[in-house]
Amino acid sequence: MSGRVAATPARGTGTGGARFPHLRQDFGASLVVFLVALPLCVGIAVASGVPAEVGLVTGIVGGLVTGLLPGSSLQVSGPAAGMTVLVFEAVRAHGLPVLGAIVLAAGLLQLAMGALGLGRWFRAISLSVVEGMLAGIGLVIIAGQLYAAAGLKAPASGVDKLLGLPGAVVDVLGSTQALVSLAIGAGTVAVMVLWKKLPERAQAVPGALAAVGLATVAVPLLGVEVGRVEVHGLLDAVRLPGADAFGALATPAVIGTVLAFTLIASAESLFSAAAVDRLHDGPRTDYDKELMAQGAGNAVCGALGALPMTAVIVRSSANVAAGARTKASRVLHGVWLLLFAALLPWALALIPLPALAGILVHAGWKLIPFRRLVSLWRTHRGEALILVVTAGSIVAVNMFEGVLIGIALSVAKSAWDASHAHLEIVDKGAGPVQAHLSGNATFLRLPKILDSLEALPRDRPVELDLSGLHHLDHACRTALESWAERHGTAGTAAAKVTARGD
Repeated sequence: MSGRVAATPARGTGTGGARFPHLRQDFGASLVVFLVALPLCVGIAVASGVPAEVGLVTGIVGGLVTGLLPGSSLQVSGPAAGMTVLVFEAVRAHGLPVLGAIVLAAGLLQLAMGALGLGRWFRAISLSVVEGMLAGIGLVIIAGQLYAAAGLKAPASGVDKLLGLPGAVVDVLGSTQALVSLAIGAGTVAVMVLWKKLPERAQAVPGALAAVGLATVAVPLLGVEVGRVEVHGLLDAVRLPGADAFGALATPAVIGTVLAFTLIASAESLFSAAAVDRLHDGPRTDYDKELMAQGAGNAVCGALGALPMTAVIVRSSANVAAGARTKASRVLHGVWLLLFAALLPWALALIPLPALAGILVHAGWKLIPFRRLVSLWRTHRGEALILVVTAGSIVAVNMFEGVLIGIALSVAKSAWDASHAHLEIVDKGAGPVQAHLSGNATFLRLPKILDSLEALPRDRPVELDLSGLHHLDHACRTALESWAERHGTAGTAAAKVTARGD
């Protein structure tokens, strides 16, 4: 089947093969996922305003903890670009020590929701809201990382990042060092884009890793000075939340951040699971178990003071495409991350920051669903509007409130679409005027219904037939009864409201 990997049993050879029939495929896939995850873990951590090793801790937990748990067998978890903006805002507002308490609380909420069977309900969230959320995140990431690529300090808010870009261009043009730094970031993006056009054998090395590797080699060869990743050591990156951090959970601002972490991480993970299920023919995702697996991983990440995790579609699709058959591939990728962080931490200090910024710019661009937006605008303009407004709200306000605005718009649109009421007027010239109301009469359609009724002749009786209605809410019923009484006081017999067939 094109584009899908069939998870068929493989014959084992010998005792080891019988016990682990897919070990060869899973081992190879784990190396691919490790190479994809390594630069992303580091880049997302730096973009989030935390030490690089913190991102590796989250990737390790995603492999060794979440990877072992049931739910979705082939999707891979770790730090996600979609959470970067929210984490950065949380660290800036509350401090790095409080981040662990926030992530731990969000993980416990995910565990509770999964245990209560709420995981499947995340599939009810409008796809336009989710895509708008990712688009808004992508815009903020791109704007912020353009500053980082040039070695400049980015403004705090999303709007300021966008509005400050013209001034940043002027600053870059006046600084040779900023131009060189930006060129390295642009070169990283170019390598990642062009890498996919190379022969498949060359693409065995992930484009992100190749781009970072080339930038790391190019900087000393060119003799230029750019910022590099600061290394503190894996153990130094682990910071257990203290009593003060847990005490901050009682403040309304932190509670809102916990809810935002929970909502966005859960939605991104479960939508990723649905996407990964379409890539293979193996077991389908159990959404409640997957939500609990994500919750367990986030609880551990919070206890270690690390970044929040979600299931990540880039790593997950790489895992499937590399031939993974069982969860062993994602567990092994966590082992490789742990070994790298423990044995080769000095290698992180060689990575140029502009290269990581380039990786994040590329990741942010991929979060914006350009083709989907064009398609929606042609077929469902209401959904396209929800996507755009959600994205714009995230840029203009913040992540949590932007998502809430998108959900509110989605609910309002659904209510409007479901409220189809048709009023048919039959006037035979003699006798009462007959008005037949059908469909779903709700307060959303009430103004139009009343305008049509009040335009009827006031010198003749009216029979309003409601038998064709599927639903009549309290506001409409009260308004129609009031109209009937007013019609009767205009010098004619009171309007007759019937509901034959109810």
